[in-house]
Amino acid sequence: MSDVGMRRANNQDSAVVQISDSSDRWQRRGHLFVVADGMGAHAAGELASKLAVEQIPHHYFRPSDAPVAEALRKAIQEANQEIYQRGQQNPEFHNMGTTGSSLVLGPEGAWVGHVGDSRVYRLRKQSLEQLTFDHSLVWEMEAAGPIDKRLSRNIPKNVITRSLGPNAQVMVDVEGPWPLQPGDTFLLCSDGLTGQVDDIEIGVLMDCLPPKDACRVMVDLANLRGGPDNITIIIVRVDESEIGSEAFAGGNRSHRKAPQISMPLAIATGTCLLAAALFALLGSYPAAAAAGLASIVLGVLMLTGFGSPQQAVATTTNAPRSSTSPYRRYDCSDSRPLVKNLIGTVNALRDAANEKQWTVDWSEINALEHKAKQAQQDGNRRDAVHFQSEAIIATMEQLREQRRRQASDSTIDF
Repeated sequence: MSDVGMRRANNQDSAVVQISDSSDRWQRRGHLFVVADGMGAHAAGELASKLAVEQIPHHYFRPSDAPVAEALRKAIQEANQEIYQRGQQNPEFHNMGTTGSSLVLGPEGAWVGHVGDSRVYRLRKQSLEQLTFDHSLVWEMEAAGPIDKRLSRNIPKNVITRSLGPNAQVMVDVEGPWPLQPGDTFLLCSDGLTGQVDDIEIGVLMDCLPPKDACRVMVDLANLRGGPDNITIIIVRVDESEIGSEAFAGGNRSHRKAPQISMPLAIATGTCLLAAALFALLGSYPAAAAAGLASIVLGVLMLTGFGSPQQAVATTTNAPRSSTSPYRRYDCSDSRPLVKNLIGTVNALRDAANEKQWTVDWSEINALEHKAKQAQQDGNRRDAVHFQSEAIIATMEQLREQRRRQASDSTIDF
């Protein structure tokens, strides 16, 4: 879903979903999901984000033997080049930019390619993990070392340090792969969501609701809390029957890479074998036995991949950071604070409606809130979240209806 929000005249966000339409394409490239949040005056931001979601899939799915990580990084860099060149050609589009957060789900698992402060999350068993690093001034300063809390509160939260388009070259974070498990739920979103709905609320909604319903509630909740920015959300829930068991951790055909041979261990093993043969020729059998035993030990280590160049979870082109992905983790097992916050949001609108004398039909909303309260008393957390979320949707519908009435209401002075 993508929504303009409550205060913007146009939507500068863009998104795309590219599901592999063949087994061969799935094996080579998997499925691709992209969210982009544009920046720039006039229509520049809108154009930049549109180019990102067009160019990243175009380059990523081009025939190539490159591995997923390399293909994804190159696709994002080539999209950056296209946006940069378009910005140079037209003065009105100069310095236009966009975030670009991409998720690939394939046989190896999940990969993320990322520039900017849009985000990719994974929810697994009521634990929400942020897989991307915000390229923002706040996050970069926190990553550089401890900073005074009073200072951090004064750092502008909307200043981003990296985006696609303003410069000819861009550093891209490519991270993964994370093995998939049935039920894993991924979220890609622009900061129009995360600026208004906190991470634990996001995790509980993703856990308790189907993806389509979670999208609707998150958009409405962000709007009810002010909706100062465009809001774009993609939610992807993993189903083993749809994707294939080779992508899953612990599956019958879970994907495993052959161990890479460590060159130093290979040289050491060969040296020990030669030494064993030489000592045997010279009649020094104890030394030959020792060298032979050393060669066996080194050979076992070599074949098991010890000392080989391991693929890091975070393969980024950035300067070293204090941690690797996932960067933040949240326990989303307790839904009571979310339900309380949703009730508070509805009550705030009640107060506003009374103050401004809006004509609002509260009957449906009241009935849904009563069901949510009863479900919570019965210990049924999912139903409580479901009914209170329905109340949020109904509340937003009432607000839209009120705005329609105001727009159509006109007075004529005589």
